[in-house]
Amino acid sequence: MLFRSLGGRDEEAIAEARRALELDPLSLIINEALGNVFYFARQYDEAIEQLQKTLELDPNFPDAHYTLGQVYLQKGMYQEATEEFQKGITHSGDSISTRGIAQLASAYAAAGKRREALRVLDELMEESNRSYVSPARIARVYVWLGDKDQAFAWLEKAYQERSPLVPTVKVDPIFDPLRDDPRFQALLRRLNFPPQKSAGQAP
Repeated sequence: MLFRSLGGRDEEAIAEARRALELDPLSLIINEALGNVFYFARQYDEAIEQLQKTLELDPNFPDAHYTLGQVYLQKGMYQEATEEFQKGITHSGDSISTRGIAQLASAYAAAGKRREALRVLDELMEESNRSYVSPARIARVYVWLGDKDQAFAWLEKAYQERSPLVPTVKVDPIFDPLRDDPRFQALLRRLNFPPQKSAGQAP
C-alpha cells in the first residue's frame, strides 16, 4: 500500500487497502493503514472517517491517534490535533513515545505556540540521548516552525542514516512547504524519485 502511495498511485493504494480490509475487517493495522493512505492522498475527510472507525475498534490504539492528529494538523484543527497526539502518548504505555513528542511539538508550532513547540522539541532532543529518534521527525517539527534550513539539515541527517521515514517525504503533506525548494528536488533525485512541480501538489 505504502509502495503504491510513494509511486504516486493513490487510487491503487486505496483500492489495495480496501481489499485488505475486506479480508480482515477487524485488523487495527489495516484499518489505520487505510486512513494513512487517505492522508497521503490528501483525502482528509475520508482519512478522518476511517481513523475514527479504527478508534471505535480500539480507542487505545496509539497509531490511529497519531495519524488522526496529523490529518487534523493539515486541516488547521490544531486543538484537535494536540488532543490526539496527547492521547497517542498516553496509550503508548510505559515506553516513551518519541513519535508522539515530535508530533506534539509540531502541533504547537502549527498553532503558533512557538515557545511551547521549542520546549517540547528540547524534550525530544534530550530523549534522543537515551533512545533513537529519527531525524526525519525532527525535520517535521522545523517545517511547522517555518525554519527550512533546519528542516533540510535534519532531512539530510535522516538520509545519511537511511531512516525508513525518509522516502515518505515524497508524499507526506507535511513537507509541502519545501517542495518548491531546489534542495527538496535534489533529495528526491537522490531517493530515485522524479521531481515534483510545485508545493501543495499531490505527488
